Amino acid sequence: MLLAGCSGGGDDSGDKRRASSKERGSDALPAPAPPPDGAQDSRQRENGLSRDIAPSPAPADMRSTFALDVDTASYGFARRTLDQGRLPAPAAVRPEEFVNSFRQDYPKPDGDGFSVSVDGARTGADGWSLMRVGLATRPDDEERRRPPAALTFVIDISGSMAEPGRLDLVRKSLGVMTDRLRDDDSVALVTFSDRAETVLPMTRLGDSRDRVHAAVDDLRPTASTNVEAGITTGYDTASRGLREGATNRVVLLSDALANTGDTSADGILRRVEDARRAHGITLFGVGVGSEYGDALMERLADRGDGHTTYVADEDDAREVFCERLPANIDLRARDAKSQVTFDPETVERFRLIGYDNRRVADDDFRDDRVDGGEVGPGHTVTALYAVRTRPGASGPVATARVRWLDPGSRVPREESADLRTGDLDGTLDEAEPRFQVAATAAYFADGLRAYDRFADAEPRRQDGLDGQDERGGRGEDHSTAPLPGAPTPDRLEEWARGLAYTTGDKDVSELAESISEANDLRGSAP
Repeated sequence: MLLAGCSGGGDDSGDKRRASSKERGSDALPAPAPPPDGAQDSRQRENGLSRDIAPSPAPADMRSTFALDVDTASYGFARRTLDQGRLPAPAAVRPEEFVNSFRQDYPKPDGDGFSVSVDGARTGADGWSLMRVGLATRPDDEERRRPPAALTFVIDISGSMAEPGRLDLVRKSLGVMTDRLRDDDSVALVTFSDRAETVLPMTRLGDSRDRVHAAVDDLRPTASTNVEAGITTGYDTASRGLREGATNRVVLLSDALANTGDTSADGILRRVEDARRAHGITLFGVGVGSEYGDALMERLADRGDGHTTYVADEDDAREVFCERLPANIDLRARDAKSQVTFDPETVERFRLIGYDNRRVADDDFRDDRVDGGEVGPGHTVTALYAVRTRPGASGPVATARVRWLDPGSRVPREESADLRTGDLDGTLDEAEPRFQVAATAAYFADGLRAYDRFADAEPRRQDGLDGQDERGGRGEDHSTAPLPGAPTPDRLEEWARGLAYTTGDKDVSELAESISEANDLRGSAP
């Protein structure tokens, strides 16, 4: 076996608990009213987003709503790109995926669904704080085992996958996952290049592991990349092998460099819409390769009710297909959305960091027809906000809510927690280490998205208002300025190295190394 010593389960939970709104009393901000019965949906779906047909909300709106996202591919691919001596394209840097790549010690709920935590710290910029909204699901355990999985692997064997580190890594990854799955799990294999072929129909593992290993070992690169053919055949194979009571999922392993057939995510998924919706089949995208179609893979996962990750080496493969296996194949929540309501008496302006293509219209928070995110066991989701409070203000700051559908019954549920001005008394460098790690990742991503200013050593305004949207009124800050309190690149690297020492976390050490590589690349640029 390639990767030994696998251990199941999710992240360890911390013991510092932030109170829910039920525990804190009646200070939570009022929830938005649900849409009236029979109301027509006034929005259309486009590229996985809710798009307003009516005029945009007024700038005084103090709510922020987004679909949950557990993708991490953007950070993984950025690390690979920096390791190769190149800066990642700013458009491929998604801050929420950087932040969600690191472990957080949020309390886990006792049952299915989410815990909600909210905390914050001052940044040092005038009036600005960072607020962390943390959501967590319960990991699997031996007493409450996950349901069986029916997994259809859709494997790219196109010519581009011949590059070392692509198809060979896919073969090794599938070998690891095959050995890690249970006897009552089922596996099907579909390959695609210029056409697609089902090389193994849905097969209960049991005594068939050798058969699966043999099919994986026979994978060889061939011609062009027709992702459309692979996805279509994969969903057809998954539908024919559908198992009631199981988690039915398509797992796409590809560099996503489509050059044949329909190359758009919307066009590809339209062909499998019925199977996806009728059978609840979800998509897990695993990206490989030094050249990688990040945008296509992300849109496929968003529209396919799933998530993405990126595998650069065997260590990544072990984490994705061994240590994080339950989180990547099972579901705790469907169509999960979060809404944060800010108090206009205490908050002057706020800014959600990332989630740019996951925004949902505020009125759609409780419209369960509107797509959200899918979240597995042992996952944590972090959303960071830059929040500017009013001078001398005291009282409630924000209430954070999460709403989701039970994966089996589709019954909606909600949880919430709130934050007060007293919770923002501490400074960021006094915050708990995991909060600081999230902030470091966010500042790093923000700098990479505009790396001309990332390397700028000249003094910059730190109030977070330069370049601000001038529509007037309260509400969300749509500025493209640096995040408030952003440290210099050298200070960010120093901060990350200190956190790596404090946490003893190799992932944080790798973050510090990536920041160092980015600093070196910017320093050597002409």
